[in-house]
Amino acid sequence: MGTRAQLKGIIPALATPFDADGAVALVQMRKNIHAYNGTGLSGYLVFGSTGESVLQNRAEFESLLAVVREAAKPGRVLIAGTGVDSTAETISRTEVAAKLGYDYALVLPPYFFKPAMTSKVLVEHYRRVADASRIPILLYSVPQYSGVAIELDVAARLSEHPNVAGMKDSSGNVDRVGAILASVPETFALLTGASTTVYPSMVMGARGGILALADFLPELCVMLYEAIVAGDAPKALELQRRLIPPTARFVGAMGISGVKYAMDLRGYYGGPVRGPLLPLDEGQKREIETMIAGLVSSMATV
Repeated sequence: MGTRAQLKGIIPALATPFDADGAVALVQMRKNIHAYNGTGLSGYLVFGSTGESVLQNRAEFESLLAVVREAAKPGRVLIAGTGVDSTAETISRTEVAAKLGYDYALVLPPYFFKPAMTSKVLVEHYRRVADASRIPILLYSVPQYSGVAIELDVAARLSEHPNVAGMKDSSGNVDRVGAILASVPETFALLTGASTTVYPSMVMGARGGILALADFLPELCVMLYEAIVAGDAPKALELQRRLIPPTARFVGAMGISGVKYAMDLRGYYGGPVRGPLLPLDEGQKREIETMIAGLVSSMATV
């Protein structure tokens, strides 16, 4: 990878801030990044699932990448979500990320023509993107959203490509993480997208996590990572267990609306979601407020 920033640690899957009129709030994104710069996060993912990427257009994609690139602290790894259904458009977006100085492109598999997305089709798609890209690409498996998983055979075949640097696996399946890591070179960096499985995934060989939870609990996520790296199993287990309830309720049950409201409570700008997503009701807000207060007060006891 040369001098390229290393793929490890905790990276937030950045939420995209919108203003009251529904426009991308670039000023708020810049403020969020400046706040995150003061934490132990190792980098930023722009335009992932938590960033409501499928609800935005090409101009918004480009403006968000530029703002985060400008605001990010030097040395932070920068990842751009560039995968869309069209191979040509994915290549074009990946080139934008490369020109802006991003370290990696995270490439979601094509999913609209689901029945046609065989292993052969996926391998060919990713190879074409990797061949054309000036920056390394990362495979992105998030079957709970896309309905298309990057299976073991596809990951193994693509790991042989010199420009495929690794993978974000958001399945939450630790057996799957272990199986993939057993079938790829040691240079292939896998990061989990499931904050409930950071500890067991890293025991299997994952290098960290790209997490929605890190948007509003970056400190706890980083503490977990550092405890694992330090070999402090009791502390790591305790922290991992603490992250399970907010992941299940905010990220899982309430989705991006829950993540954004939790961000607002922690002093970041979350703001509204875009349609068709809906805002939280008052009961959900109260639940988040109670849980966040408990988590914040518990940080001092770790």
